[in-house]
Amino acid sequence: MSGFIQGLARTQSTLFPECLDDFVVEDSAVRFIDVFIDELNITHLGFKSEPNRIGRPAYHPAVLLKIYVYGYFNQIHSSRRLEREAQRNIELMWLTNRLAPDFKTIADFRKNNGKAVRRVCTEFVMLCKKFDLFNSAFIAIDGSKFKAVNNRDKNFTRAKMKRRLTDVEESIDRYMDKLTNVDQAESFAGNGKKEGIESKVVDLKKELVRLNELNKLMLESPDQQVSLTDPDARSMKSRGAGIVGYNLQAAVDVEHHLIVSHEVTNIGNDRNQLASIAKQAKAALDVETLRVVADRGYYKSEELKECEEASIITYVPKVRTSGNRAQGLFDKSRFIYNADDNEYECPAGERLIYRTTMVDKGKNILRYWTSVCGQCALKKKCTKGKERRVSRWEHEDVLDRAQDRLNANWNMMTVRSATVEHPFGTLKSWMGHTHFLTKTLARVQTEMSLHVLAYNMKRMIRIVGIRSLIKAMQC
Repeated sequence: MSGFIQGLARTQSTLFPECLDDFVVEDSAVRFIDVFIDELNITHLGFKSEPNRIGRPAYHPAVLLKIYVYGYFNQIHSSRRLEREAQRNIELMWLTNRLAPDFKTIADFRKNNGKAVRRVCTEFVMLCKKFDLFNSAFIAIDGSKFKAVNNRDKNFTRAKMKRRLTDVEESIDRYMDKLTNVDQAESFAGNGKKEGIESKVVDLKKELVRLNELNKLMLESPDQQVSLTDPDARSMKSRGAGIVGYNLQAAVDVEHHLIVSHEVTNIGNDRNQLASIAKQAKAALDVETLRVVADRGYYKSEELKECEEASIITYVPKVRTSGNRAQGLFDKSRFIYNADDNEYECPAGERLIYRTTMVDKGKNILRYWTSVCGQCALKKKCTKGKERRVSRWEHEDVLDRAQDRLNANWNMMTVRSATVEHPFGTLKSWMGHTHFLTKTLARVQTEMSLHVLAYNMKRMIRIVGIRSLIKAMQC
């Protein structure tokens, strides 16, 4: 191997042994992880920091937290893989002072310290705030579906259960017909075919009993859905296909794409999520007014009203669900509301005055119409009934202001897609073609918090720099 760079012999001894710190470069991310966790008040966050009085001494929670943060930072999520890395990875050996817990200890830490781990994620957002990374007070909110450990075949909805029961019943009928044909044909006697068919019928009847028991359990659940492996996982629509998993709600800063707040739910749609996640983001940023942009999946009148009352300025496009428009008739947007007179002006110039108030799904709905529709030349384009009636929610001025804001800021949807899609794509890329490793909503929330913490760390390192971060935190 003459002419090539030569390595040292594995058996060679040195007079002055190299220390572990020499193997970790000064601007390594592991040094920032070490400083950040050492600066945390472990007891205040909810970790058990008192040593065991009897029995074997336990690992300090800071050590186990460092292992997990380093692991998720480097896409190592499994407790068994983290155990192996703690025994061979020089950076992780440096981080833990050569402590190497077994996989059960590592896994139990994540399982038993969910709330505390989520508070660590909040602490990092507060650190980002100290670096003035959220000055714009402008966030984008969106949701994305992530697969659970539950297989699709072990999740049952009403439609899926109906199909499964029908398939089993049809299979039983088919085998029973075959059994009848075998009995009638003497040539099949003694060849074992009858016994094989009878065995399949018995298995199918057992499956039918099992499915009926599951069906009863499913109908008793609030959302009429049951999952066998992960009881909290739910079947959801994702990009036109079905997925058994969870719905991650995230509020992302528009300027630096940092995740300000997040929440994992098992609700398949975003309709009731806007106010909740926006309020969490507002509390995290500690601002008086917050601007929020979201897609039309979040449009709900009550949610917009709740946001406005909390000083949250929303930019959410309206959902177009008018049946009149589908039939080629004028939709409500063609009717102009006059707030001073509390009446509508129709496309023909007639005034629709207030007539009555009705209650629909707990909301007070005002009704407007005029008595001259029968003589109107545009009636065929307006309504098929006796007269055209227009409904208005008692707080619809909130929706009008939201629409005016969106009309004045036509590029908001471009801002939204350029902001919030990036973190979801990054997180799913890190997870790969796999699913959450934990079960139940609370533990999945903990796992996702570790993903979010790792994502925010990488973003902050990219924005500020490792040495600047360490210097600022040690001052």
